[in-house]
Amino acid sequence: MPRRRGGHNHHPCPRRAVLPAAALLLLFLLAAVTLLYVSPPPLSDHPALAYSRRRSPHALLNSSGGGSLVEPGRREISRVPKGGWSATDGLWGSKLASKFYGCSNSSSKFLDSGVMTHPDRYLMIVTSGGLNQQRTGIIDAVVAARILNATLVVPKLDQTSFWKDASDFAEIFNADWFISFLSKDVRIVKELPKIGGKLWAPHRMRVPRKCTQRCYLNRVLPALVKKHVVRLTKFDYRLANRLDSDLQKLRCRVNYHALRFTDPIQEMGEKIIQRMRERSTYFIALHLRFEPDMLAFSGCYYGGGEKEKRELGVIRKRWKTLHASNPEKERRHGRCPLTPEEVGLMLRALGYRKNVHIYVASGDIYGGAKTLAPLKALFPNLHTKETVTSKDELAPFSKYSSRMAALDFIVCDGSDAFVTNNNGNMAKILAGRRRYLGHKRTIRPNARKLYSLFLSRGNMSWDAFSSKVHMAQKGFMGEPKELRPGRGEFHENPTTCICENTDPKTPTKPNPRSEQGLINGTEGRKAITEPTVANHTNEELVGSSAEEDDASKEEIADPEAEDDALVRPDDPELEEVLSD
Repeated sequence: MPRRRGGHNHHPCPRRAVLPAAALLLLFLLAAVTLLYVSPPPLSDHPALAYSRRRSPHALLNSSGGGSLVEPGRREISRVPKGGWSATDGLWGSKLASKFYGCSNSSSKFLDSGVMTHPDRYLMIVTSGGLNQQRTGIIDAVVAARILNATLVVPKLDQTSFWKDASDFAEIFNADWFISFLSKDVRIVKELPKIGGKLWAPHRMRVPRKCTQRCYLNRVLPALVKKHVVRLTKFDYRLANRLDSDLQKLRCRVNYHALRFTDPIQEMGEKIIQRMRERSTYFIALHLRFEPDMLAFSGCYYGGGEKEKRELGVIRKRWKTLHASNPEKERRHGRCPLTPEEVGLMLRALGYRKNVHIYVASGDIYGGAKTLAPLKALFPNLHTKETVTSKDELAPFSKYSSRMAALDFIVCDGSDAFVTNNNGNMAKILAGRRRYLGHKRTIRPNARKLYSLFLSRGNMSWDAFSSKVHMAQKGFMGEPKELRPGRGEFHENPTTCICENTDPKTPTKPNPRSEQGLINGTEGRKAITEPTVANHTNEELVGSSAEEDDASKEEIADPEAEDDALVRPDDPELEEVLSD
């Protein structure tokens, strides 16, 4: 019926139409509430991140604690999403790793040491620095002896430097295995024998840093021929980074096969790995390197006020050649170790879940437990060699810094993912070793790019932060061919010793030889080659190395350009602290 204006009779239909509208409104409200709780919160909503956003990105420590963190309640990161990638997403290994394998056997042109060694030439060397710096010296000593066709006397370890460890070679490494494994490469003896019925006094000398093959032949060989015994002192970084292929492969045989730790050290290290595996199928080894000496050396500031500046300033005075630092500039250029919290945020952003177990390889952390608190909030399952072993088990090692460092080395090498917080000797050696042994996941923070992300993290959602961390870490995850052949130090990027299987029908497997004389097969396989090596004259070796100049002229960008190694090879006094 027609509806009258101003009438008092209302049609019943409009009243019933109100009910569906109310139901839709209720559903909308429920959906909004659900999204609020399910979606990851923005980083600015995290109590710790909202607080740190109001401060300098590296001001994570309060001034009253001298390295202690701000109040734990405010620093706890409790709302970072608990989820993460699964094991198949690449967190624990590279999908491309199966196509590459270690190949360090010599070519047919590399003659037996019995043919090459002169009976009246003996080379002695004295290493320098901590365990891993000494390891590089030992490796290069074997190659130097081969270049000189000399017998190598088992190297003498540094017992007087910063690390003050009185251990000799045979107390760290298996000397018998070292000698026997390399017997067809270089003749090695434990002690200098008598020559002509008498003990010869060695001629002491020091070669330039990054001395080439020709450099050794011109500088050391004449003295060796005349004196018969030469002792090279402070033998660290005394051999060129680039050598011919057979000498590089010899480096790999020494590093990855001949240098074994003594049985007590190896067994204790494997016991720690076993106990970590009992806790979790996969585990991360983190070389945190947040000790006072590292922080003092870096010249960085972590918000600890005058107490921190005073404490680290005293330590920094050990290196007289260090200049006054600009902490903000050092941080901006990626030269500062990440804080434990930043390491944890990076790992969570990459997809590692909260329940992952982490083995922390480190000395005394500056600030102690309070410094580790934010990392422990992100990853509650933190372990060290002290927490997974008893005091009695560690007693044979605890008084010796090199033996304790060796235990950490073994565990880091055996981990499913290795994360390093600096680019010192241990980090480089392990990165190269893990490449050689199957490209096991190895993560180096791209500190330069991460700096800006940590600075602005309060202004983006967790998903956006995670995505940007993934982008920043491309080229820093231990993938095959991340570094171009010839870039970086050979111990970190041993491309001559890594082969690629180009035939999908041929299974790839590492080829750690047990005997010398085997020759690598080439069918369906391709070695990753380095640029042609140039032999430089003695004069070219004074000052900066020509090989470094050549590398710096290359314009193609790669992760090496983003990475700033804390080791400064042109200043020997600055390296000892970074050896491990």
